[in-house]
Amino acid sequence: MTTVAIAKETRPGERRVALTPELVGKLTALGVDVRVEAGAGREANALDEEYRDAGAEVVAGDVLSTADVIFSVNSLDPDQVRKLKPSSLVLSFLAPTSSLDKVAAARDAQVTWMSMELVPRISRAQSMDALSSQALVAGYRCALIAADRLPKFFPLLMTAAGTIKPAQVVVLGAGVAGLQAIATAKRLGAVVQAYDVRAAAADEIRSMGAKFIDLDLDSLEGAGGYAREMTDDRAARQRDLLAPFIASADALITTAAIPGRSAPMLVTRAMVEAMKPGSVVVDLAAESGGNVEGSVAGEEVRIGNALVWGALNVPSQMPVAASRLYASNVVTLLQLMVKDGLVVVDFDDEIVAGACVTHAGQVRFEPARQALDEGGAQ
Repeated sequence: MTTVAIAKETRPGERRVALTPELVGKLTALGVDVRVEAGAGREANALDEEYRDAGAEVVAGDVLSTADVIFSVNSLDPDQVRKLKPSSLVLSFLAPTSSLDKVAAARDAQVTWMSMELVPRISRAQSMDALSSQALVAGYRCALIAADRLPKFFPLLMTAAGTIKPAQVVVLGAGVAGLQAIATAKRLGAVVQAYDVRAAAADEIRSMGAKFIDLDLDSLEGAGGYAREMTDDRAARQRDLLAPFIASADALITTAAIPGRSAPMLVTRAMVEAMKPGSVVVDLAAESGGNVEGSVAGEEVRIGNALVWGALNVPSQMPVAASRLYASNVVTLLQLMVKDGLVVVDFDDEIVAGACVTHAGQVRFEPARQALDEGGAQ
């Protein structure tokens, strides 16, 4: 019988778990066994007793080496990969082009690895889109961070002592995270303006109750719903046009990021220095290079009169919701591949083919294969 294993996450500070108890039944209904390392879900309020009650086996110690399928939030390290059974299947985030040592280890160990970042952005795969589910959590969280750090109210308040004006919030980037940040800031009562380089985002921004910042620049629509890279001249012009909006904001939230690439620098240090005393900047892209010059992932720094909060693994800061959403993504993806209790990797399915990085000793994800061929890792 096929066995699905969930081990404790090893990334420092990681609080999410790849499977929550309420979804164990969906796996056992497929005819597979579920084994969970003891304590794996503790940080996400998923207790061992709940896993047992749901039908999983809770194991003290190694659950990976005998498993047919491994769910993980973060990628396994090369030593863990080498201990896996040949032909076993791993579903996790991987960032394959920047994790070539892990890709090489999976190739050599004959392991099939599905990277959750590579799930195609098509209608049929929406329920498997872990990037979007985790961005949803991150966008909500970063709006709360901005409200918490700002030394004034977000909403308009009319009191006997006088009227308090609402906070002015600017959001850059209107993907899943940006739209959720907009919606959350609006619910908290702020006046929100937002900008995205894609013209199609204007209607989405307005639908959230925010004002679209129209810079009268050409749209940069790209593949998969992401924005195309812009030229240096376009980037400089955009920053010049955004500067007055940012200078007048009480809080700035930046969310522009593309998986596998460095985040675009949207806001210079000089632009932050022009903000009002007590202003807050939340750079959700700090971990991938940052949208804001001078932001530091996992730290709060002062630039001029503004506090700049650099994001680091934000979904893990809300592990209960993030784990539940991620678990649903990986379970749904596995459901696509299990037939009569056995895993069948069908590359005629565009979702399976698109997400697969390694299989049967081959690297199927072309950018990683080319990088390895060029000596990126051996």
